[in-house]
Amino acid sequence: MPKRSLKSGQQASSSSLPPTSPEHLCASCGKPGVQVRQVTRSFGRGSSLLVIEEIPLWTCPYCGESYFTAQTLHEIERIKALRKSIAVERPIPVALFQAPCA
Repeated sequence: MPKRSLKSGQQASSSSLPPTSPEHLCASCGKPGVQVRQVTRSFGRGSSLLVIEEIPLWTCPYCGESYFTAQTLHEIERIKALRKSIAVERPIPVALFQAPCA
């Protein structure tokens, strides 16, 4: 199955280790034992912002590469296309990053 690479800045939950899949090989280095964890990603901005939770992200403990499967990417696109009928509105706090002047 073709996979698309996407680096993740998300941290795994510290309450439990992500499950490993010894039969799945890393799409980047080919070693077994990739781990899957659930991540949250945002798409768009402003009034068109969409947040999708619990997206499965595969991560290799050897090379560090993280990626979504093609099936996951298709599901993300489906959710984005149907956002008006399946998304639930929730208020979220938004902060602006301001770096201190050096």
